[in-house]
Amino acid sequence: MFTAIFGSFEAGIIYAIMALGVYLSFRILDFPDLTVDGSFVTGGAIAAIMITNGANPFLATVMALLAGFIAGCMTGILHTFGKINNLLSGILMMIALYSINLRIMGRSNIPLLNTETSFTKIGNLFESSGIDSFFNNLLVMVGLGDSLPETWGILFFMLIVTLLIKFLTDWFLQTEIGLAIRATGDNKRMIRSFSANTNLLTVIGLGLSNALVAFSGALIAQQGGFADVGMGIGMIIIGLASVIIGEALFGTKTIARTTLAVIGGAIIYRIVVSLALRFDFLEPGDMKLITAIIVILALTTPKMIERSKEKKRKARRKAEQLHFLQASVERKGENHAAVKSDS
Repeated sequence: MFTAIFGSFEAGIIYAIMALGVYLSFRILDFPDLTVDGSFVTGGAIAAIMITNGANPFLATVMALLAGFIAGCMTGILHTFGKINNLLSGILMMIALYSINLRIMGRSNIPLLNTETSFTKIGNLFESSGIDSFFNNLLVMVGLGDSLPETWGILFFMLIVTLLIKFLTDWFLQTEIGLAIRATGDNKRMIRSFSANTNLLTVIGLGLSNALVAFSGALIAQQGGFADVGMGIGMIIIGLASVIIGEALFGTKTIARTTLAVIGGAIIYRIVVSLALRFDFLEPGDMKLITAIIVILALTTPKMIERSKEKKRKARRKAEQLHFLQASVERKGENHAAVKSDS
């Protein structure tokens, strides 16, 4: 059980970067960007092909981020300058990226099991420094010695990277350009009246969104030990599920709180899926169905709770009005009786 939760937490931290990218496009820009399913694979493909050709894995991961930025900008250009519907422009770019990813990879799957990746370097560092043995000894002391993780390096490294990206996102959205992008998502006509170039802001916002998605794809490929042309299928739903779950559980009062909620939502989503797959009647192929059910529950539950609260508020107001009317009738009756007795 501990190993499953540990692995889910580790994967959730990596997927949280992708969820932050989805948050930028769907919530900040109000742009339903389906490029995500393609740019996620682009990140994994570029990282995998560069690593297998002997490139530094950290450099390969950065190059994946740049490729994602270009893919997102292309979607923005199709929409803003090509005047193509936002949903259709994302679909077109996603389809185009499928062929582009195959061109990059040269085949449908690239294994990374026998190559040195960013995570193997970090794992070796933690093992040689004794950090892994220290934490594993702590688990043995508390009775969890039967489920020791291979390394703690990936978890700690990704916590630092994900939180750094979260703080950079918070900072960027408070800058002049970030505020203009937020305003573009809220009201294009209003921000255009201040002479802002909404087309350029949309392109930049989509580029940053897909840069984070591709960065996450590169890290997932290195963690899983392979890059596959189909690894991005349904990724947009996973990102949306993370955003919706996080917002429902942790709130959206400020940008900093919302980005933290998105990270929490990604982790909770991975843990829920991992625990659900432990049931005997569910199979790994049911993961997309589980994702759909989670999203449906995350969307409908808050509305059902709000309707229930609204019914209670209406019932309370009705009871108060009824009580007020009864009190008024009683007072009128007392006054009438008093007038009769005086006469």
